[in-house]
Amino acid sequence: MARPGRLGVGIIGAGKVGAVLGAALRAAEHAVVGVSAVSEASRERADNLLPGVPILEIQDIVERSELVLLAVPDDALGELVGGLAKLGAWQPGQLVAHTSGRFGVGILNPVRAAGAIPLALHPAMTFTGMSLDLTRLMDCTFGVTADAPMLPIAQALVVEMGAEPVVIAEGDRTLYHASLAHSSNHMVTLVAQASQMLREIGVEAPESMLGPLLRATLENALASGESALTGPVARGDVGTVSAHAQALKEYDGGAGGDVLAAYQAMAQATARRAVNRGLLRPEQLNEISKALGEEPGALEGN
Repeated sequence: MARPGRLGVGIIGAGKVGAVLGAALRAAEHAVVGVSAVSEASRERADNLLPGVPILEIQDIVERSELVLLAVPDDALGELVGGLAKLGAWQPGQLVAHTSGRFGVGILNPVRAAGAIPLALHPAMTFTGMSLDLTRLMDCTFGVTADAPMLPIAQALVVEMGAEPVVIAEGDRTLYHASLAHSSNHMVTLVAQASQMLREIGVEAPESMLGPLLRATLENALASGESALTGPVARGDVGTVSAHAQALKEYDGGAGGDVLAAYQAMAQATARRAVNRGLLRPEQLNEISKALGEEPGALEGN
């Protein structure tokens, strides 16, 4: 017997996120009635994660669905929603949820105008587009935004997918998304830079060297916040910072590289935060500024 409150779900966008969330909703006994998939990769992903679900045109999916999940790139979302509104596709009482981190429900105003219910459900997770993501959802949170009367619906959908909903105010969505992108995306860049440097000095398996260090650092940072801060900048070890900056300048070829710029930017941010926490004195801040090639006083605390 079907569980009460089961919905006919349409997935627009069989990318890594859409296909996985569709599979999670299906596991919660909702019926996935159709999925849109244009590229060969998305069609293959739909076959693997949503076997038996028909690949349909977008308008057909909207027509058949009680819940439409819009898993498309941020920049395509507004045009898609508006275009479907002009075609009269949205239906009164229909649930329409997007997975964009940047936007809340304001971008779904054309949906609201048609009498449908807008929801923003953003999973704070990096997706592979494979079945292992379904397990990862169990440790995942979603940034949820909806009109107050509709928040319980949004929260219930997230819980059904096995994740934890966290309410984000409409006006805070961009800052929310920036915080996630800054931590996750830039971590990948930093690891890639460090791995590249180690490999070029002859370390055959940089991941084996970096893995234990980075895992411990992340665990400490999550558990203790800035109390876990260590290293030459936090210690005020100006000589080491200066040596690092010179070595990275030579590594980058003097100009045009990205490693020195990243090191300088993160060292500057670290130094400011260390001063604000009382780990460094203001005069040490200026010395670090000079060591990084900045003008004295450029790193004055906030």
